[in-house]
Amino acid sequence: MRNDEILKNAWRAALPVPAFNVPYLPMMEPLIEAARAEDAFCFVAVARIEWTKFQSKSMEAIASEFFRLPTDKRVRLHLDHIPVIDEDNLEVPYMDLIMKAIDLGFQSVMIDGSRLPLEENIAATRAVVEYAHERSIPVEAELGAVMGHESQPSMTYEEILRTKTGFTSPAEARRFVEESRCDWLSVAFGNIHGAVSDALRHQKKVAARLDIAHLEELQQAAAIPLVLHGGSGIPREGILQAVERGVAKINIGTEVRQVYEQALSAGSTVQKAQYAVMERTRSIFRDFLEISGTADRTVGE
Repeated sequence: MRNDEILKNAWRAALPVPAFNVPYLPMMEPLIEAARAEDAFCFVAVARIEWTKFQSKSMEAIASEFFRLPTDKRVRLHLDHIPVIDEDNLEVPYMDLIMKAIDLGFQSVMIDGSRLPLEENIAATRAVVEYAHERSIPVEAELGAVMGHESQPSMTYEEILRTKTGFTSPAEARRFVEESRCDWLSVAFGNIHGAVSDALRHQKKVAARLDIAHLEELQQAAAIPLVLHGGSGIPREGILQAVERGVAKINIGTEVRQVYEQALSAGSTVQKAQYAVMERTRSIFRDFLEISGTADRTVGE
């Protein structure tokens, strides 16, 4: 079953699909082990930022590690943020990267044109969709500005929330989905990414407060599965409300990354750091999202 079909199953059943980002290659194995232990479905994901600013090395390294490890129906490989313009305002050869990822076996891909004007974002996304759909690969896109990856944040979180800066427009979401034909859409409604700058990446992430009323408008306008980026640190009740109102995929990066980094900083071995990641991930499945034992329902079996 393709990733888009799986996500539609989850969307209809209000079962969240977590996507765990892999900034360090040794984190992948415990993520997969946690999914198997809890009988829950997830995406293992890598974004360009994780091989440019962290240590996932490359798409090739991620794909090689994923296909080396024993996996089953509970885990799929997803290419996260491939920006057209990155967090440092540099142009990225996004089409080349996405084509390479599909050749490597990534089972879904994300094009992030959110820093572009609407027309250009639609055009870039549509080009990726046409290429990927010809190869039966679903495409995630982003509309609005899910902040947090900027090297120098220009606003505090309270200012973002108060002014709704970067929030996805429902009217634009409707047009974007119709014209780009993306399979699912990352939207902004109070969520923020974990910081990746050297000065901020180890700090505790802001506990984001989601604008659920705005999300409801976005779901009515887009009418496809929506994606919540920046899932780490959001209170559980906010996550569950978002899932009930159209969010099918939740990206989780900071929470598991910092567990791994903190274990190593405290002098633990890589093996002990991996164990810490597995235990935290199992807790996310079991206690936070409460999706242990739901893999069959998510994948439609």
